[in-house]
Amino acid sequence: MPDIIQLLPDSVANQIAAGEVVQRPASAVKELVENAIDAGADTIRVIVKDAGKTLIQVVDNGKGMSAMDARMCFERHATSKIKKSEDLFHILTKGFRGEALASIAAIAQVELKTRQSQDELGTQVEIEGSKFKSSEPISCPAGTSFSIKNLFFNVPARRYFLKSDGIELKHIMDEVQRVALTHPDIEFSLHHNGAELFSFVKTNLRQRIVHVLGARYNEKLVPVSEETDIVGVSGFIGKPDASRKTRGEQFFFVNNRFIKNAYLHHAVMSAYEQILPDGHFPLYLIYLDIDPDLIDINIHPTKTEIKFQDERAIYAILHAAIKRALGKNNITPSLDFSQDPSIAITTPLTHQEIKVPEIKVNPDYNPFGESSKRESLAQRWGGERAGNSKGWAELLEISKMVSPQEEHVATLSGTSDLFELEEGIQPIQLHRKYIFFAEENGLILVDQQRAHRRVLFERYLLLMERGKGSVQQLLFPEEIELSPADIHLIKEMEGDIQSLGFEISWPSATSLEIRGVPTEANISDVGGWIESFLELFKNEAHSSTVGLREKTAWAMASGTSIRYGQMLTTPEMQELLERLSQCKQPQVIPSGKPVYLRISLNELAQQFK
Repeated sequence: MPDIIQLLPDSVANQIAAGEVVQRPASAVKELVENAIDAGADTIRVIVKDAGKTLIQVVDNGKGMSAMDARMCFERHATSKIKKSEDLFHILTKGFRGEALASIAAIAQVELKTRQSQDELGTQVEIEGSKFKSSEPISCPAGTSFSIKNLFFNVPARRYFLKSDGIELKHIMDEVQRVALTHPDIEFSLHHNGAELFSFVKTNLRQRIVHVLGARYNEKLVPVSEETDIVGVSGFIGKPDASRKTRGEQFFFVNNRFIKNAYLHHAVMSAYEQILPDGHFPLYLIYLDIDPDLIDINIHPTKTEIKFQDERAIYAILHAAIKRALGKNNITPSLDFSQDPSIAITTPLTHQEIKVPEIKVNPDYNPFGESSKRESLAQRWGGERAGNSKGWAELLEISKMVSPQEEHVATLSGTSDLFELEEGIQPIQLHRKYIFFAEENGLILVDQQRAHRRVLFERYLLLMERGKGSVQQLLFPEEIELSPADIHLIKEMEGDIQSLGFEISWPSATSLEIRGVPTEANISDVGGWIESFLELFKNEAHSSTVGLREKTAWAMASGTSIRYGQMLTTPEMQELLERLSQCKQPQVIPSGKPVYLRISLNELAQQFK
């Protein structure tokens, strides 16, 4: 039997490695920017075209490379950072494996220009698909310029799975901003298709955070500082009013390297217990300074995961540091446990007259009368039910505000007989979360929040297609400060959200002004709503493969729909079921999760065997 095991060619091996290291254009940007930092640059420019699919160029003023190094840097596992295995546990640089440039060169057309400051001429190297095209002297500025053209040109399957330009550009912006947050002493700029998206000047850490996240956070940052023999903790956390209902600005950095760690995130969340409302997440930028011997950063190709030698100790230190920061800034409630509660009685002043409490009784009150029963029910349910019913009615109007022609189209394209309630059968709300009712062959269980979101989602898509959203002019236009990444997102979807009824202008590069909002959306806090909408959109962008318009509509629907825990009357439930029946796809939400379940009588019978 002949031998079947053989060595892979270097070009194939590099393409396999590229699948781990370079997952998307943002991965290449991250590797090149980190190399620039390792080269001692204090000015780094990132230039991309078509969200990095056509061009990625990173220009720095670092120390540059010699002619031999310019050629060697593209060899697999060629690095200046480590020489023996022990060096893996003393790493303080960004890159060290020597895989990034070889991987990038295997799946793109790369041009490198580099010059050391003491040399008169630099070196230009061109490489395509791991094959060297040329290497020659060239006149160029001191430092290094990497140009990556046509990423994944020879791996079309990888290029096919890339997201839209807006999403890929958002990933690039995230990577550059994460690096910028760890190096406030370096100047960064990002340009896309000839336009500057942001530019960060050299400054201190707090100002860099404000430049990246937006000016609205300047007054909401609380400093954190704790020094121990195990780890040093520094950075900033957000005040409770800076929290959001979705995970947004939450960063961990270990030795100036961005990481993700669910265990340490739990330490932060537990420190905020009883401070934040349920379902809210705090803002934090935590910098951990730890001996490289106590961590292993070589467990993941993208180096975003780190293994700690004593993770439990770091958890406890981080938790204590955040609790102390919150206490020092009077954010956590203070209790004096040394005082005897039996003596904590307010003493009246000598000139004050002590009044005997009066008891008022209505002699005509009849607890068994019909009027008092109604009053009792009104007092018990009135506030909550009245408020919820009002909000529900306003939200329900969104799905009703269609012309007769549109209503006819919706009915024909939908399944108007999806839920046919038998005469005398009424829907019932279960735990203020589900709606269920009996049908001929079993029962149907509907998720009330998903159902309403499905209704609103299709309504918003219709408005975007026809541009018929009605506008409610604000008495005083509201200017909102946002991060450059969020500004870019709003501009990407500007046409669609204007179709819904928003009126937007751009007073500066980091702010937008809202002059009008959709009449049917019932938005009171415009600034807070825009921030929540952006967070919902970001989450949807990562979890779904639908287009930009669908993501915008779904984020709008998620931000304006009814919530779990909201009590509905029987007419409201019937109206919701009717509107859901008229949807084009009432069975699922865009992510594929079901809106309702059908349980047959046979399935019920099986449960009683």
